[in-house]
Amino acid sequence: MNKNFRQGQILKIIRGREIYTQEELARELAQLGIQTTQVTLSRDMRELGLVKTPEGYRNLPTESSGPALADVVNEYLQDIRLTQNLVVLKTSPGTASSLAVAIDKEELDEVVGTIAGDDTILVITVDEEKAANFREKMLQLLSA
Repeated sequence: MNKNFRQGQILKIIRGREIYTQEELARELAQLGIQTTQVTLSRDMRELGLVKTPEGYRNLPTESSGPALADVVNEYLQDIRLTQNLVVLKTSPGTASSLAVAIDKEELDEVVGTIAGDDTILVITVDEEKAANFREKMLQLLSA
């Protein structure tokens, strides 16, 4: 199991439920088929910036890097198309990845993931309703 995947699963676990001890976290990881030592888990938690709070482990807010989603949408978005649970965003050439990264950083509930090419982004959502909600968010950002 590679480090990036393991750390991604750690973040997913602590965002999804309250985890109070490293032992709990190790058990949750084991249920996902990820075996780890206490030393590795401690290092991962330190690298991820996790802190123990009354609500369990959380990661500290980090300074925002890069432009805001609204700025990138207004700068690059040219068209939005819906098809079932998929949203296709058209951008100016060479800018799709910048917009996709900004969308991913927002961690929007309706977005499962993005795939970016040169001037096209495929946004995968949970269902048709979430796709329509995402489209509306993008349109609101354009008018802001």
